[in-house]
Amino acid sequence: MVDITDLLFPLDGELGYLGIFLVSFVGSIIVFVPVPYFPIILAAALSDKFDPHMIAIVSALGTVIAKTIIFFASYYGRKMLSQQTQKRMLPLQRLVSKYGWPGAFVAAATPVPDDIVYIPLGLARYSPWKFALSTFAGKVVMNEAIVWSTVFLGRPLVQDVVSGTDNTTLAIITVASIAAMGLIIYYSLKIDWGKLIGRWFPWAVKEDDEEEKEKTKDGAEKKKD
Repeated sequence: MVDITDLLFPLDGELGYLGIFLVSFVGSIIVFVPVPYFPIILAAALSDKFDPHMIAIVSALGTVIAKTIIFFASYYGRKMLSQQTQKRMLPLQRLVSKYGWPGAFVAAATPVPDDIVYIPLGLARYSPWKFALSTFAGKVVMNEAIVWSTVFLGRPLVQDVVSGTDNTTLAIITVASIAAMGLIIYYSLKIDWGKLIGRWFPWAVKEDDEEEKEKTKDGAEKKKD
């Protein structure tokens, strides 16, 4: 078999950090389909031409830009939802506005299908800046772990990672990710978040109650007039 790391090193030599950035971006912009960009990071970490910290940062930057595009697609795609659905999601929007950053950070810092977390955050209109910063921090942490593990463990680690990821595994991960994401989006739009969240976070639905009281009061005053 052809050594994949030998195939990747020429790309490093020609494009340098730009190559790492581009591969990370392209590998992250495709929703649900796990296009692996880690081999590039692993190969670059074994080269003397790159600084390990810069590898982690440049790759994280490319990934975060791609994920932010996906986030904004769901963020503005929310406008296509009915008024009733948007109203049901208001408690979720308030909740993730306060606690969404840990979810974004954990999704970025672990090898989970992160779009499962990012798209609902966009639908709930989470703060774009908090999303980008949390995701960037998480990706840097994960990339640093990958890079320095490669530096200390060397070439055998690269070969094990590459050989352990075959087309069947990628296909299974893709199907599972699409199914999970479909279920999450469906229930995100159908669940009555006021009833669900109100049990543990009553402050998230308090504003809805106040708005309803205000509308009732205004309606009563109009009838009197």
